[in-house]
Amino acid sequence: MIRVLVADDQALVRGGFRLMIDAQPDMTVVGEAADGASAVALAVQLVPDVVLMDIRMPGMDGLEATRRLLATAPVGVRVLVLTTFDLDEYVYEAIRAGASGFLVKDIAPADLAAGVRTVAGGDALLAPGVLRRMMEDFARRPPPGAQPPAALDVLTEREREVLTLMGRGRSNDEIAAELFISGTTVRTHVTHVLAKLALRDRVQAVVLAYESGLVRPGEA
Repeated sequence: MIRVLVADDQALVRGGFRLMIDAQPDMTVVGEAADGASAVALAVQLVPDVVLMDIRMPGMDGLEATRRLLATAPVGVRVLVLTTFDLDEYVYEAIRAGASGFLVKDIAPADLAAGVRTVAGGDALLAPGVLRRMMEDFARRPPPGAQPPAALDVLTEREREVLTLMGRGRSNDEIAAELFISGTTVRTHVTHVLAKLALRDRVQAVVLAYESGLVRPGEA
C-alpha cells in the first residue's frame, strides 16, 4: 500500500483528498495535517511514502514545511505539492526545496491517483499546464545567476544533451529517439546527470536546465 499524508489547512479539502485516495485499492491516507509544522511532525512519526503538501497554510507554510520535512524525515518520504489553478508564486521555490512535483487542486481523482503512484515510484511529476505557467513566470524574472554554467562542466557532452532534452520536457523514450540511443542508455545518462549535479530528481533537473541557461523559455 502507498501511504499518504495530506497537509492542507481546509478540512473539506483534506476530506476530499482522503476520499479520493482511500478509494484506490493500493493507497491509504495515514494522517492529516492542518499546517506545515504538523505535516513535518507527522511525516517523521508516520513515515508516509508521499506527502500531499498545500502551499498556503497558517504558521509554517508548505514551502518551509517541505524544506524541513525533507531534511528531517526518513529517506524515501517524497513531497507532492498542491496548488491552485493560478500558479502559486511559491511553487517554483518548493521544487527547488526538494518537492518531487506538483498538481492543481481541481485535479480529477484518476489523475491524482496516477500522480501519487508516479511520485511514490521515485519519479518526478510536472503537470503540463502548471509547468507552462511556471516557465512563463520564470521568463519574466531576471536571471537568478544562482547556478553558473561552469557547474555543468562535470557532465559529458552526451549528458549535457540529455539534460537539455529533459529541460525541454522530453520523456526517456523521446530522448532515446532524438539521440538515436537505447532507452537503457538514456536511463543511465539521466542517473549520471542527477548524481553529478546532486539533484534529487527530474524536476530539479528541469529547473537547473533553465537556471543555467541550457534551456530558454519558449524553446521547443
